[in-house]
Amino acid sequence: MLVTIMNQHIQHPVIDDRMARLRQCDCPTSEFRTYVHEIAQMMVPSVTENLFTMSVEVKTPLEVTTGRKLEREIVLVPILRAGLGMLDGFLNLLPTASVAHIGMERDEQTLQPRSYYFKAPTVLNHADVIVIDPMLATGGSAAAAISELKNNGAKHIRFACLVAAPEGLQTMNNAHPDVSIYYPALDNRLNEQGYILPGLGDAGDRIFGTVNP
Repeated sequence: MLVTIMNQHIQHPVIDDRMARLRQCDCPTSEFRTYVHEIAQMMVPSVTENLFTMSVEVKTPLEVTTGRKLEREIVLVPILRAGLGMLDGFLNLLPTASVAHIGMERDEQTLQPRSYYFKAPTVLNHADVIVIDPMLATGGSAAAAISELKNNGAKHIRFACLVAAPEGLQTMNNAHPDVSIYYPALDNRLNEQGYILPGLGDAGDRIFGTVNP
């Protein structure tokens, strides 16, 4: 079976405006959270535009007609902790979605990402799973998180982030060519410490106010 890799650059003038505000080094935590929330919400139509639907009978106040409903349940998966900043934006437009949580950390001996927390609904194997994380830098954590989801039965997975690096896209495309990736910003490269340039700093710290921007 031929697998088509789809990396989709989401372009919208309002998203561009919020991204510019978000990147500013003096953007306060409260505003940073708001912009992440707004961008995530505006991404939802693009991230979900090709979900499968099915025909259903609909009884209106006047007559019976046909409509379309989503064929599969939706499960949102924020990668802890920064992914939580995008969650409510997605839930605003997908309020019936279930939420799974996965925590990733780097093993200090192998230097590879590993899961330290995983909790998901039982519908993974027949759901549309949307993994969310603000940054796709090296791609190691995202790829490991998706492997964990696949090991737990997930089959229909897509990944959404705010900022991607070319290195992260390459890692994800190599590890999971069946997973589509959606992003409003594709930046230049990673620096020696693995941060995206120009990037926006540490998204988790800026969302939760644990370090000054």
